[in-house]
Amino acid sequence: MQIGPYTLNNNLVLAPMAGVTDRPFRQLCKNLGAGMAVSEMVSSNSLLWGSAKTRRRANHDGETEPRAVQIAGADPRLMAEAAQYNADNGAQIIDINMGCPAKKVCNVMAGSALLQDEPLVARILEAVAKAVAVPVTLKIRTGWDKGHRNGIAVARIAEASGIQSLAVHGRTRACAYTGEAEYDTIAAIKAAVKIPVLANGDIRTPEQAKFVLDYTGADGVMIGRAAQGRPWIFRSIAHYLATGELLPEPAITEIRDILLDHMRNLYAFYGEHTGVLMARKHLSWYSKGQSGGALFRQTINIAASIEQQTALTHKFFDRLVEASTGAACAEMAA
Repeated sequence: MQIGPYTLNNNLVLAPMAGVTDRPFRQLCKNLGAGMAVSEMVSSNSLLWGSAKTRRRANHDGETEPRAVQIAGADPRLMAEAAQYNADNGAQIIDINMGCPAKKVCNVMAGSALLQDEPLVARILEAVAKAVAVPVTLKIRTGWDKGHRNGIAVARIAEASGIQSLAVHGRTRACAYTGEAEYDTIAAIKAAVKIPVLANGDIRTPEQAKFVLDYTGADGVMIGRAAQGRPWIFRSIAHYLATGELLPEPAITEIRDILLDHMRNLYAFYGEHTGVLMARKHLSWYSKGQSGGALFRQTINIAASIEQQTALTHKFFDRLVEASTGAACAEMAA
């Protein structure tokens, strides 16, 4: 898949997710098969550019290219300035957020709220595309609500404004994350424009990824929540698309090693206090579905140091490894 001058390794992209797609998680997903990963949203408010939080969000040190930064806002001039700022600081792709359904974003007429105002959409996209030499991409929803699915109109505006690829979540802003994603609108958008289109929404398995690609004709898929606690989903999808065969789920020892390495990178990136807090959510996701996971999550949320959090994680996974080894031996004996 091609975005501007960048040829991606494949057509699988990690979706930008606030509080999740920091540099450690982006790089982990890239190492496990994602062709591209987009940073969590950065506000276009220039007053925030110098904050430590914003600098971390746009930190791509050592990250595999291309480096993509997502910006959000409702003022064309500020959005153009934010794009320039991030491009000057190493962003190789600028992604514009017009898909976030969060109330705090929509209440300031940013994110998916912009889909109500197509002329403003055009002004923002044109301003950003003209402000930077790097490719500009866009993430949208199918419309504002089920009675106003204007995704096709917005996609045509995007193409005319110089946007070089489009990601479409198969829900409206009003749907938030409820119900099931629909792919008919994504298929219609793909048929209406010539720029690459990524399909997003409820893609949780390799089989679903193939179905969505076949059904919509999209150029690729964007994976969000399904990668939380399962970053190897990109490897699994890539293998299935290439061979038609399903990879076995990773062994508990591999899951343990992936998680512990992820935790070390979080600690190094954030420092102890914030690193421990950030690791909690990932520990929760990784442990879902595992025996004793609920009790582990209660325990891990009390841990306040790297040493304690790491020791509890080792103990939990050692027990899982011992149980899986015992089960395997029993099966062989039978």
